[in-house]
Parts: sequence; structure tokens; C-alpha cells
Amino acid sequence: MSQTSEKIIIPDAALLYCRVSGKKQENDGSGLDTQEHRCRQEAQQLGCPVEAVFPDTMTGGGNFMKRSGMVNLLAHLDANPHKRYLVIFDDLKRYARDTEFHLALRREMLKRNAIRICLNFKFEDTPEGKFLETILAATGTLEREQNARQVSQKMKARMEQGFWVNRAAVGYKYVKSPNGGKELVFDEPQASILREALEGFASGRFAMQAEVQRFLESQPKYPKDKANGKLRPMTVTRLLKKSIYAGYVESKAWNVSLRPGRHEGIISFETHEKILHRLQAGTYAPARKDINEDFPLRGFVACGSCSKPLTAGWSKGKYKEYPYYLCQTKTCAEYCKSLPRAEVEGLFEDILKAMTPTENLFRLVKAIIEKLWEHRRTQANELVESLRSEAKKIDKEINSFLDRIVNTQNSSVVAAYENKIATLERQKLLAAEKLAKSKHPEKSKKQILELSLKFLSNPWKLWNSGNLMLQKTVLRLAFTDRLEYRRIEGYRTPKTSLPFKLLSQTQGGNNMMVPQGRIELPTSSLPMTRSTTELLRRYSCCDIDDRAHLTYPRRWCKMVWIEKRNL
Repeated sequence: MSQTSEKIIIPDAALLYCRVSGKKQENDGSGLDTQEHRCRQEAQQLGCPVEAVFPDTMTGGGNFMKRSGMVNLLAHLDANPHKRYLVIFDDLKRYARDTEFHLALRREMLKRNAIRICLNFKFEDTPEGKFLETILAATGTLEREQNARQVSQKMKARMEQGFWVNRAAVGYKYVKSPNGGKELVFDEPQASILREALEGFASGRFAMQAEVQRFLESQPKYPKDKANGKLRPMTVTRLLKKSIYAGYVESKAWNVSLRPGRHEGIISFETHEKILHRLQAGTYAPARKDINEDFPLRGFVACGSCSKPLTAGWSKGKYKEYPYYLCQTKTCAEYCKSLPRAEVEGLFEDILKAMTPTENLFRLVKAIIEKLWEHRRTQANELVESLRSEAKKIDKEINSFLDRIVNTQNSSVVAAYENKIATLERQKLLAAEKLAKSKHPEKSKKQILELSLKFLSNPWKLWNSGNLMLQKTVLRLAFTDRLEYRRIEGYRTPKTSLPFKLLSQTQGGNNMMVPQGRIELPTSSLPMTRSTTELLRRYSCCDIDDRAHLTYPRRWCKMVWIEKRNL
């Protein structure tokens, strides 16, 4: 049993303080229970009833005022100033492992007339006792900082080997590795949801971060960071920038450059680079959720007078609200003139239906895609050699900049060279990934053919699904520019994407072939049709005076007479 040398006063009750270094120790171990059991035994031997227990689950470093258990203990002392308490804890390391905060906590306890009792140390109110207590607190600080340094060094070394050592990102989870330690694997269905979100933003399916945010919020199994089931915009921004999702690791804090990780990427590095380029290109005004769901053509259909995108909204009538599209450009002749939604979207659906090719054309398209597939296979071999050449060139440039860094003493120049090397390293990684992809196609010819024909066969079917994301996909893939709509006249000729443009030309449309035979001169003013040869033949066998008896205009007679004379 430990004792105290402070002034002996019979305490009213005992307060127990127990601490472990984290939630893992709390859940997996019995540290808190063991500490509480020992402290209760000490209070029982002192004949002091236990009034309350204050547990903590956090590391020993840092301000003790950030520990909820210690804050509650001090608040309990302040709430009962007329009572004298024993504060019992297991070890000095559980009390505080920082010299500065240890001494500050001692002053706070003395200020509240609390008697401290440590089961593994005897407090003495003497210069020697205070000195020894300070030395032990400093020793605990040294031990904590050495442990932190050792852990940091090991984590850095492991990350340099390609292992992720921080908390598993959303979409991943840690499992025991057969080679020892832990490794990251996909955590479904979160990984699949993230893949769709990231690839959608890279491809342009999601035009802005707000659309990515709404997509993730609409997924019930995706974790949210707000109590109302929403995501913070900054969470989405950080999500899009994480290289871990491309199968790479890096750490600026530990000066670990970007390198391939030992885990499988949810997306490719090429997709990750596209995302970063889109983020650097600039921000866009977030789309209005309440409008887009009811008006999928909002922002895509333009006014036929001013070519500005139409807006949309609900107009309140006497008994109900009516949906309209309208132009909000004040200088436009169609300013604020409402266009019924049923009319605008109905005519648009007619355009989509007209873009559906025939069965015979499908066979032609299939043959073309198969031929292109073989052509791409030939090009892939050429691409491999090109990528290998590019990788060698990048290596030479990196070595060149490294030589320059060795020969320069200017810190700003060195920093510029280092930034250039980092850029080249990213280009090298991208070239290596493309090289790997060119050797092993991600999808077979059959899969690509099925996906392509499914969209080309009936874009209206995807549009009619009512899914806003699919509808936006149809708009981006089927058209190269906005559709212009004029009141009464309807839509102007749409600018379709290349596949649909070729299909429409192949189907024929309004085009007509020239019939075989001769091409007649324009003789609409004549009562009968004759070619130039026939006219010459006729006039060659008659006198000039006979032209008066002909029913042809005078200019024709003169022309033929001149031709006859020349002959």
C-alpha cells in the first residue's frame, strides 16, 4: 500500500483515474478494468469510499485539458469545494507523460486541495520528493518521445516500401497479410461506389464536385460525415485528390515521394491524373438539385434567338404549378417567354427516337468495330515501343536534373529542379501504367461491342429510364453541342457526335442518288425538254429563218445559230 507524506487529513471520498492509450486498448485489452480494480483495493485499504471513476482513452502526450476524463475529474472537484478527496491512479505514466503538463496538473490538484496517490510512486512534499517526481515525469516524456520517433521511423520505412500505414481510407479495409503485418483490400460496396464516382468525375459524367457529392449522398451504404446524412464539400475535394485510390502512396510529412503501393487501386493512375487536371482547370457553379431533377434539359437546350442556355422553373397557376423552360437573357427577344416542358422535352425525345439505327446498319457497325479492334491491336504494338522510348527519355531527363542539383548551390534553383523531377516522375509512372495496359486490355472485344451497341441501339431508352445520371450521359455522348430551340419552329438541326453522325449518313436520311443517264440543262422556261446535243442537231438541218416557227425563246435560237455557223 502506498502512502502520502502530505498533511494527514481524513478524506471524505476517493476519485479514481484510469487511462489507456486508445480505443483499441480499451476494446481488445483489460487495462481500464485492471487499473480500476487496483485503485479500488487501495481505497478500501485506506477506508475511503469510492465516489466516482473517471476513465480516459487517449495517448499520454499533449494537454491534459483535452482529456475528457481528467476534465470531468477537475470539474467534479470544483463542484464539491467543501469535500476533501483522494485522487488515486495506477502509475505516473497514466497520470501524465509530459513534464510541463505534469507540473501544471500537480498545481491544479493542490489548488483544489486534492490528495494524489500513485500506486507505483510515493509523493513527498519535500524538495527531494518534488525533484524526484520531476525527474520521473521527464523520464516519461523522454520515453514517450523516443517511442514516437521509433514508430514514425518504422512507419516511414514501411511506406517507402509501398505499404499504406495510416488509417484505411473509405473503400479500403485492413486484413492480415500472409507475409506478415496488414494490407489494404477493397471494402465493398464502398469501393464500387467510389469507383463510379471517381471515374464519373474524370470522364465528365459528373461535371462538378457538387454532382459527385450528391451521388455519394444518394448511396445508403456510403458513410457520411454529417449527422443529417450529408457530406462536407471539403470531404469530396480531398477524396478526389487522394492518390491511394490509384494504387499509389505518398507522404509530404515524411518526405516520401509518390510511388506504387502494395495495394490494388480502385481507379487507374491515368484516371487519377485526369481528375487532378479537372480540379486545376477551375471551379464551376454548382448545379441546382431541385431544378435538374425536374428539368433534365436545363442548361443543355439553348435559346434559338440568343444561343444562351435556357433556364427552367415552376410557374404557379390558380390550382397547381406548371413546368416551363424560358430564356433569362434580358437583351433577347424571347426574354421570359415560357416554353412548356412537355413541348420542349417531347420534341427532344422525337430527336432521340429518330437517331435509332436500323437492324441492317447494326450488322455494318459490328463489322466496323471488329475491323477497328484488329487495327487497334496492331497499333498497340507500336504504342508499346513508343512508351518504352518515352520512359527512357524521361529517365535521361531525370538524371540530367539530378546532375544539375549536385553541381548547384542555389537553394531556389535546387527547389525548381526538385519540382521538375517530381513532375517527370509522375509522367514516368503514367507511362508505365499505359505500357502495362497496352499489353493486357481491360475489356474483351465482346464486352466493348456489347457496350457500344447497347448505347447506339437506342439512346432514347436510356433517356426514358428517368435516371438523371443516365440522362446526362446521353446528352454528353450523343451531342457535341447544345441544341437550340425556337418558339413555333422547334429544334434546329442537332449537332450529333461522330458515331450518330455516321449512322445518319449511312441510313440515307434525305439524301438522293443522281439517276443514271445524261444531266439536263435547266430548261424550266421551255415547253419541252431538250439537251444541247439535240438542239444543235435540230438547228443544223434548218435555216436561220425557220427559227421563227420554233417555240423556243429567241436567246436559244441565237445561241444555236452561232454554234451552227462555227461548225
